[in-house]
Amino acid sequence: MADMSHTWMRRNRMTITPLLFLLPGMLFFAAYVIIPIFQSFNISLYEWDGLGEATFVGLRNYEELATDRAFEISLWNNVKWLLLYLLAIPAGLFIALFLNQTVTGVRLYKSLFFFPFVISQVVVGLVFSWFYLPNDGLFDIISGWLGIDVRGGVLGNPNTATYGIIAAGLWPQTAYCMILYLTGLNAVDPEQVEAGRLDGAKGWRMLWHVILPQLRPATFIAFVVTIIGALRSFDLISIMTNGGPFGSTRVLSFYMFEKALSEYGFRMGYGSAIAVVLFFIMLFFIAYFLWSMYRDERAARR
Repeated sequence: MADMSHTWMRRNRMTITPLLFLLPGMLFFAAYVIIPIFQSFNISLYEWDGLGEATFVGLRNYEELATDRAFEISLWNNVKWLLLYLLAIPAGLFIALFLNQTVTGVRLYKSLFFFPFVISQVVVGLVFSWFYLPNDGLFDIISGWLGIDVRGGVLGNPNTATYGIIAAGLWPQTAYCMILYLTGLNAVDPEQVEAGRLDGAKGWRMLWHVILPQLRPATFIAFVVTIIGALRSFDLISIMTNGGPFGSTRVLSFYMFEKALSEYGFRMGYGSAIAVVLFFIMLFFIAYFLWSMYRDERAARR
């Protein structure tokens, strides 16, 4: 019996060995990601303060979300983050194209553009908070020179605060997209570039027809990471405005924290309902990108 077991192990070691290496990671992923997702679904059906007994309320938390003005503002702000955060992708691409050239001092330029990516989001938030300071901040000084008056400062005005925070988030996100594209440009086939030049392609035509098709993997990763980053935005909002002024800069993740864990919250069921909505939004985008990747792979095999 032992010999049969040993023989079976030897025959299947190419399958068993990778699974054994993956097992610890899979267990951690299940314990800290998969199981909490289902727990969030369950808790969203209860009214619970996190300490006492939970009261089953069914879909009442979701019904309340439908009439919650703060939730509506948070959802709309997430849409703004999604749309404007995507500017990091073309910005990162054009910076990468510039840095991929033979330019004097290119190492210094690369270091300067890479710098925002390695510093903490908290530091980014503090730097931009100082930048937006009313009267004394550099933004207000430059705006004064141009004759632009932002009442209450960028972060003190409900009409501009969200856009100011998004601009702060674009700084490190553009650096991340730049790194992805610089890596992708190193893998561009020089023979295809030379063939394009022989066919008369240059400038925008070269970029569109020769370079960008070879950068599709980098673009795919940039889209996925940027969209997930936009939906997960929390730290910059917490540092720069704490959801204000008047709750105008809340997003779903921050509103979830306010309802479930902040000083005046402790509505775990309601916070979990917000988390479930955010989860389905992220799941939609992730599923779409995975389907696109699968479709492209099938087309390439043909």
